[in-house]
Amino acid sequence: MLMTTPRITSMLQFTPAAVERLKSTIEASETVRVAVLGGGCAGMSYSLTIDSETDEEDLLMEFGHVKVCIDPHSAGILNETTIDYITSLRSNGFVFNNPNSNTTCGCGMSFS
Repeated sequence: MLMTTPRITSMLQFTPAAVERLKSTIEASETVRVAVLGGGCAGMSYSLTIDSETDEEDLLMEFGHVKVCIDPHSAGILNETTIDYITSLRSNGFVFNNPNSNTTCGCGMSFS
């Protein structure tokens, strides 16, 4: 059973740029999975993948008609995180702004 909880949608945010990029990337039937995985040079790493299925315990959110799911463990770690999409001369991609991380690596994809 999927849960949609108003409180959960305020704990994780996507900027308008991130939502627009996701809309142009995924099919209407697909869901974006946000997760935290063990590994990376700082201990944990962010994961943003396209998924066609969700798990029973996943928390389900929607941002501008983009369906997003997150597992309960990752939801606790990503509390108050904002996901942005940036384009610059050096790189482009999704950026996680997590106020609860203590340290991040140089690439910004690994944290503790």
